[in-house]
Amino acid sequence: MKMTDIPFGTTDWNAVEPTEHNGERGVARWRTLQFGEIRVRHVEYSAGYMADHWCVKGHILYCLEGELLTELDDGRQFILRPGMSYQVADNAEAHRSSTQAGAKLFIVD
Repeated sequence: MKMTDIPFGTTDWNAVEPTEHNGERGVARWRTLQFGEIRVRHVEYSAGYMADHWCVKGHILYCLEGELLTELDDGRQFILRPGMSYQVADNAEAHRSSTQAGAKLFIVD
């Protein structure tokens, strides 16, 4: 990822209007900013959320609150808790996430 043409700025994430994205179960609320090709999101998953697709997009994902289960298409599973992150490249390993109690995440992709 090459970051160019992004002047210094601050973000009040509470002022960014959320969009809702239904999962197979539950809902994800995204607060999204776009900087050229770089998407930055504050994401909140509802309790009981499960993604409705296997994702192949690369991400750097940081868990702010809650607990997130991420499953890879080869069957491996990883649990993120506050203060933990994962990173995966585009088209590297298909993954999908779910949460029992809900989670808040900061994602760059």
